[in-house]
This record gives sequence, C-alpha cells and structure tokens, in this order.
Amino acid sequence: MSRLSDNRLLCFDVYGTLVDWESGLEAALKPLLEKGNAHVSRAEILKMFEELEHEQQTLTPDMPYYQVLASVHPKIAQRLSLPPPTEEESVKFGESVGTWPAFPDTVEALKRLSKHFKLVVLSNVDRESFAKTNAGSLEGIHFDRIITAQDIGSYKPDLRNFEYMLKTVQSELGVEKEQVLSTAQSQFHDHRPASKVGIKSVWIQRQGSIIGNVSDPIYNWRFDTLGDMATAVEGGQ
Repeated sequence: MSRLSDNRLLCFDVYGTLVDWESGLEAALKPLLEKGNAHVSRAEILKMFEELEHEQQTLTPDMPYYQVLASVHPKIAQRLSLPPPTEEESVKFGESVGTWPAFPDTVEALKRLSKHFKLVVLSNVDRESFAKTNAGSLEGIHFDRIITAQDIGSYKPDLRNFEYMLKTVQSELGVEKEQVLSTAQSQFHDHRPASKVGIKSVWIQRQGSIIGNVSDPIYNWRFDTLGDMATAVEGGQ
C-alpha cells in the first residue's frame, strides 16, 4: 500500500471535517427550537436537517449555500409543527455558517500538513460564507485553491464537483488524479463520490458525527482527527 506522503494534494471538505458544523448548526437552530418549546434530540434534529438540506440542494443546485440554509429553516419548523420563523430569523440562520467553530486540532494540523501537501478546498458552501469562515475560525489559513459549490453550480455528492476539482488542480497546480487525496468526514458527500471518480480518500472520522454517515464506509486511510493524520504523515506513513 502506498504511503500518505506519496501523494501531493489534499482536497478538503470543510464543514464537518475542518469546521464543527454540527455544533454550529445545533447552536444556530437553538432559537427556533426554544421559541417553539420543542424537545428534540441532537441526532433527530441533525438527521432532519440533513434530509431537508439535500432536498433543497437537489431542487436548487445553483442556489448559494447561505440561501439554502435560509430556505431549510422554515421547513424544519414546519416538520416539527412549530410556529414559522420570520424571514429575518431565517436569514440569520443562513448567515450563521460563517461563525461556526473550527475543530480544536484543525488550524495547527493544516499548518503541519501544508509542509507536505498542497491544500485545496472543495466545499458545498458559497464563496462569501467560506471567506468568513477562513477569516474567522480557520485563522486565515492559506489554501492553494478554493472551489465552492457556487463556482460549479452543483452540490456534492454530484460527481461534477469532483471532476471540476480534478481538472482545476491538474491545469492550475500540475497535480494528477493519482496524487490527490480526498480528505473528509462525510461518507455520503465525499468518500463515495470520490471513489466513483477514482480518487483515494482519507476518512477523518470525527467522534460523534451524525451527518453523512453510511453503513458501509469507503476509505484508504482513517484517523479520528486531522491532527492524528498530520502526526502519521510526519512519522512517514
């Protein structure tokens, strides 16, 4: 089996892998749930969100992500038989994405990994929301290329997103598919489609994560955190 360090480029999912979007979502949904006095488990609300988000992204693949979130917000209220939120409340929920926290190991691990690989973002968010995240919880980390769903006009797990990324890194960074590692938590959004287009992958299996899980995970390497991956690379794996 090849070593991690034999590859040249890490293609990152951001929200769920680098950023703790489940905690961010939970906090952003709290006002809606408290206003309606709803009692729902973390797992239930996140699975509900996952279903409604995917429906909206499939229906409107060219809609910027913060608008996807704003559109999903009242649907969650409806699903839970809660009073509908105001438009202002839904807009606020949509704009929360830029404030979601990075995992504690993320920034330092990215700095360590950047010594060995080119770093590329392939995210389902829009350019403006990612810019806020990068300037905020990611502390201005440099990425060699930033690709969002807004740039492509479709959302992962659409294979077009991965094909677009491969063409981009080949033409702009001189990196071939065989040297790319899809580095992500979500099996549904990243590992399965990456495998279909022939990309090797590293599963960052964030403890307690719910969104994007499947019963039969696909991956070439697996780590609990990005920090663990950086340590493995530095150790010659």
